[in-house]
Formats: sequence, C-alpha cells, structure tokens
Amino acid sequence: MIEEVKVKSTCYHCGEDCQDAPIKADDREFCCQGCFAVYDLLRGNDMVDYYEMEKTPGSKRVEEHGNRWAFLDNEEVKRSLLSFSDAHISKATFYIPAVHCSSCIWLLENLHILNNNIRQATVNFTKKEVAITWQNENLSLRQLVELISKLGYAPDISLNKNEKEVKTDRSFYYKIGIAGFCFGNIMMLSLPEYLDTKNLVDPEYQVFFTFLNLILVLPVVFYSSWDFYKSAWNGLKYKYLNLDLTIALGILTIFGRSAYEMITLSGAGYMDSLSGLVFFLLIGRWYQSKTYEALGFERDYNSYFPVAATVVKEGKEETVLLKDLQVGDRILVRNQELIPADAKLMKGEGKIDYAFVTGESDPVSKSSGDFMYAGGRQTGGMIEVEIQKPVESSYLTQLWNQEVFKKYNQFQLTEVVSSLSKRFTYFIIILSIITAGYWYFQDASKIWNTVTAVLIVACPCALALVIPFSFGNVLRVLGKWGFYMKSSDSVEALATADTVVLDKTGTITQKTKGKLSFEGHLSAKEKSLVKSIVRNSTHPLSQMINNHLDEYALVKVEDFEEISGSGLKAYFNNEVIKIGSAKWVGAEKPDGKQTRVYISLGNEVKGYFEFVPQYREGLLNQLVQLKDAGINLHLLSGDNDQEKETLSPYFDELKFNQQPMEKLEYIRNLKSQGRKVIMIGDGLNDAGALQESQLGISVSDDIYHFSPACDVIMDAKSFPKLQDAMKLAKSSMKVIKIAFVLSFLYNIIGLSFAVTAQLSPIVCAILMPLSSVTIVGFVTGGIRWWASKLEKPKTRVIQKDWQTSIVPQTT
Repeated sequence: MIEEVKVKSTCYHCGEDCQDAPIKADDREFCCQGCFAVYDLLRGNDMVDYYEMEKTPGSKRVEEHGNRWAFLDNEEVKRSLLSFSDAHISKATFYIPAVHCSSCIWLLENLHILNNNIRQATVNFTKKEVAITWQNENLSLRQLVELISKLGYAPDISLNKNEKEVKTDRSFYYKIGIAGFCFGNIMMLSLPEYLDTKNLVDPEYQVFFTFLNLILVLPVVFYSSWDFYKSAWNGLKYKYLNLDLTIALGILTIFGRSAYEMITLSGAGYMDSLSGLVFFLLIGRWYQSKTYEALGFERDYNSYFPVAATVVKEGKEETVLLKDLQVGDRILVRNQELIPADAKLMKGEGKIDYAFVTGESDPVSKSSGDFMYAGGRQTGGMIEVEIQKPVESSYLTQLWNQEVFKKYNQFQLTEVVSSLSKRFTYFIIILSIITAGYWYFQDASKIWNTVTAVLIVACPCALALVIPFSFGNVLRVLGKWGFYMKSSDSVEALATADTVVLDKTGTITQKTKGKLSFEGHLSAKEKSLVKSIVRNSTHPLSQMINNHLDEYALVKVEDFEEISGSGLKAYFNNEVIKIGSAKWVGAEKPDGKQTRVYISLGNEVKGYFEFVPQYREGLLNQLVQLKDAGINLHLLSGDNDQEKETLSPYFDELKFNQQPMEKLEYIRNLKSQGRKVIMIGDGLNDAGALQESQLGISVSDDIYHFSPACDVIMDAKSFPKLQDAMKLAKSSMKVIKIAFVLSFLYNIIGLSFAVTAQLSPIVCAILMPLSSVTIVGFVTGGIRWWASKLEKPKTRVIQKDWQTSIVPQTT
C-alpha cells in the first residue's frame, strides 16, 4: 500500500530532497510519481539490484513528461529518426547524455525485461548512444522514448541528421588546464622555499605561501584527479584492481603527507610535485588517446570499403564504389545482395530479407515506388532502386558487426596480457607496502616519496597498449594491401592458423574469365531468357554466362528463385525455366567430369554450358608457399572432380560435390581435431563455413556482394599477397613479444630506482607516459619495417598453363 507522509527526506531513486510530500513504498521514499514509477518497474521485474550498483541513479526531472514527446507521433518525424521500420519491427539509435557508468549500461541493455516489446538494446558507451530494436505493434516510438526518459535517460533528439553536433568531453581539457595553472603557480610560490638558503624571507610570509599552496592544490586533488579516483573505485566495486588504483593511492599519499606537514608547520610538503604529477599524468593520457585515435582513423576500413554497386547511367551499367554513390543514382541489386542505402524501388519485384537488421528472415514483398531501408537483402530477381539518402558505410559496419556474426574464439595472447595486467597491479601494491616497511626502519622521511614513486613509475598500461597498437598497425597495412578485417582479433587468428581451406569456383578460379562453350540448341529467344535469368544471380558461373550472352536482349521473367547448391528457376509465359546442375534440371548424369551448367525449358533439357576455369594469377605460387610454410591445404568445391588430378599435388585433401552444410561440417570436424582453420570462399554457398572457421575470408571481385558472415573481405586482386599477409601477422606476434620484454625491462629498471629512493614522484609522472609512447613507437616502427620488407621486389614462381618458370616479381 502506498501512502503519502509529510516528512522531509531524500528520494531513494534520484537522491533529491522529497520536500513536503514524499511518496512512501516498501519503507522507501520518493520525491515524485515519476521516480516511484521507475522503482516500481524495476521492482516488478526483479531488477532492484540496480540500486545496489548505483546510488541515486535517476536524474531529477523538473517537469512531468506530459506532451513533451508528442512530436514523435508525427509520421515525418518518425521517419527521420528511424533507421529501420516495417509492419512489425522498428530500429533507432538515440544519443543519451546521462549515460555515465556501468550501471547505466546494465539498465539500458535490460530494457527488454521492463517491456517485452523491446527486443534488443545495445549501448555504445564512448558515443553515449543506445541502439534499440522493438516490436512496433504494441509500442510506439513515443512510448519507447517516454519509457527511457522515465528511467532518467532522456534522449537528446536532433531532427536534422545532416548537421550532427560533434559532442566532446570538454571537462577533460578543463582538468588539464586547471592542473597546469595550479602547477605553475605553486612552483612560483615555492621558489622562496627552494632559493632562500639564508633565511631572508619573513617566516610569516613563508607560512602564507605554504597555506596558499595548500589552497591551490585542492582543485588539482579533488577535480583534476577525479577520473583516477572514479576508475579506481569502480574497479574495487567490481572486485577488479586496475592501474588507476595505484595512481589514486599515490596522489592521496602525497596529498595526505604534505597536508599534514603544512598544517602542523613541520615542513613545506610536496604540493608542487603533486600538482606536476597530476598535470603530466593528464597530458600523458591525452597524448595516448590522440595517438590511438589517429591510428584508429588510419585503419578505418570504411574509407576504402571493398564493395561496390552497379549503377545504371543512360542505359549502361558501370561499377561504382559505395562511397561514391550519390542521392538519385539508380543501382541494380541482384539476388542475395544488400541494399547499400535507403532507396526507392523503381523496377522489379522486391523480396527483402531484413535478417541482418531485425533477426527475422521472412522476406518482405515490395513493389514499384516502395521505400526500402539499407541493410535489406534481396532474395528474388534483380531489382533497380534509386538512392534516397547518402550511403553511410558506418551503417554497413554495424551490420557486419551484428551479434549473430560475432565469434568467440579464445585467443591465447590476449588472455595472457589481460592476466598479466591484473597480476601486475597486485604486485605493485604489495611492493609499495614492502618498500614502506623497509624505509620506515631506514629513513622514515623517505617513505612517502619512495612509496609514491613505486606506485606511479610502474606502468602496466604499456603492456595493455602493445596488442591494440601492434594489431592496429597490421590492420592499416593489410587494408592497403586489399585485406579488410573486421577486428584486431582477426590478426591473431591469421597468425596462428595452421590449416587453409579454399572453395574452388570464384575463389581460386576467376569469376569473369575462362573458356565457356554451349552444347545443344538454343534459339535467340531462349538465349534471351537464359540471359535474363542468370543476370539476377551473383554466382560466378551465372555471371560468366551473362557476359557470354551479352549481345542478347532482356525479357521479363517472373518468380525468380535461386536454390543454393542446385541452381536457378524462373517462369516465362507460365513455363518454368531451370538453370543449374544435371539433377536440378532433370538431365541424365553426365559421363565426363567437366563443369557444366544445364538448361531446361518446361520438361525439355536444351543442353549445357561447359566451363573450363582459369585460375587466379599467382595461385600456384601461393599454394607452394603455403605448403612450404607448413600450412595444411584443403579444397572444398561444389563442382565435380574434373580438376582433381590437376589440383591434387598442391592440396592435402580435396572434396568435390559439396553442399553448403557439408562444407560447414567439414570445417567443424577440422576444428574438433585441434586445427586452427582459415576458410576462403566467395559467396552464399560458403557462408556457413566462413562463420564456423576461426577466420573466414571472403574473396570480393568488382561486384557488390556484402558478406557479414566473414571476418575479412579480400580484394580478389590481392590474392597473390595471401602468404605475405600471414607472414606479416606472424611478424606482428614477434614484435609484440619483444615489446613485452622491453616493457618488463622498463618496469624493472624504474622500480629498482624507485624503491631505492632515487626517483621523485614528478620524474615518475613524466617517465610513465613516456614509456607508453616508447612502446607505441617501437611496435609501430616494427610493423612498418616488416611490411616494407615484404613489399620489396622478390623472385617468385608464376603460373603459366600449370607450368612454372622463374621471373622477377614487380610490385
């Protein structure tokens, strides 16, 4: 039962004064109905643990919601805010300024417990954004925003998406500025103490300067240093000792000792060293963050994302990179291709699968004039769409990084470093206690400086920086080579792999080159039908046939369907046309082992296209190099075994006539044997195998074919550099190990000086970020040196009709 009582108290939810009319429930008091409503939501869903994680988590609202969010019912406003919406599911991303800690993340990512219409909420803490997917039949956009607003996280909504404000944390710069100002003034006021060797300064002035320094250091200790305390406290709260704990202890140790000396007039204290320590620590942190941001920009694959679209201009088709697409451009989207930007359907019948956005794979039918959101995959025939909004590669990045496509391989190196960093902090705290005990008996006046020096000079952050900067540089180099990686974990997977599994058609063979001939009889009209059907497919053989029949006109076919591992089907004048395997079209089993694509119209088999593949340039060289490096090579092909005799000398195992599920099971079996597997494929047939492998590499030619199931998209022209990419990844592991040794040597030398009272805290404050910068410089230079070494011209074996000759390679 809820009763109102007339007693002043503090709100259990937001911490504000309840004034004269608090609301009482469960022996807790609330300042308003809004705060009680949040508590009631949490209590009703067994989420009151939230209040143990964060005291007074809510923010005081100066007004009830009322009609504050009424504008969100406007259809035009909703469309501008939603990144996706259909009859069942909507998706939007909100900027939430109030997000500030792990408890905020916990509550926002558990919104589905508060309202079962919310399917998923993901918080991007660094950007203070939350992406929410919800069922819109029973929960409107306005109701969703009102819900998160009641929780104390009102979104900052800007309706002009083209003029997004850059939101920066200015408080960090204020902290640096205040620390620098106080440091300079404290140093100046401390000069009489340093230079007055003959006691010429009046004692009263010395006392005045001393207390003035004490006042000046307060904003440094209680404002500029606040982030160190907050981080240390959060770590302790969740039973985790981090580097900021040692820094916080060092700052408080110097301040406590100095304040005691100054107040009791027993000494001048070390406020100049303390303010200098905080100032240099903040400068070091700023420099590290800027360096990492610069590196992050360099390795941002969005700027050279290796996917393109087929643009129709004046009746001609041309391939254009996504970043060059403009609003108003008309592009072709084939079966199994993603729509790269919000667009309007102009021609064809859309059957859009929004599984990458909503998680549901049921196709949504679209007709001419319908609006379609970016990220949908066309599952029917080819369609022509007109771009309505600018392409944002960052949105495709979100699709690529969807939870369903994440892998949870445990990489040994990352685990070792994480464990070392944690144990290092324990070691430093124990060492500082031992140091204090030693100097207590030797020279008690040196306890504070030596303990502080030990706490500050130790730098596990150098260890923590080694992997991200090493792998980040590798990502940058590989990006220039045409290998676009989803995450830095892919570098370790590439370096540790011992087995490479390759698909055949479109992977080791070229999609648009090779000999193609037709056996049978097709009229000009029938050839037009075949061209009109294969044009809808991205399969390499379909594209080959499309190019072969380039001179024939197009006709309209209906109910296009592509069956993975079998072939294509469509209707013309109620007559079915099938293109694909012999079994699919109902032909007799072929006597030979050639790669064939059969054609049937109605119940009549009209003949077949016979394909003689042309292997990718440098393939033989790559296979030989990989085998020489001790890599196990396997071939999985959906085609017959025509090429078995030719390929068998270069592979440890070959499997032909493989269906998509058989490929996936084969990869799973290799992993069960302890193999670390790289799978290299090119399309839909390989999606399961790409996802199951430790590292999935999708080969991309000049057509737009986005594959979120892979970890790496490799430009087909970069195939000859596969072994170099693996060498660079392995070299990065060597650089990391050397960097670890250097980091440990630095800490051993620094600590040896610190425990023997030969380092002052301010020198330690300079050395600590300097060590990080040194490590970053070493790994960056090391990776670039290895990359330049691999890029040098060298002698290689080239392929020529499966014969070899030695020629100099050009870069």
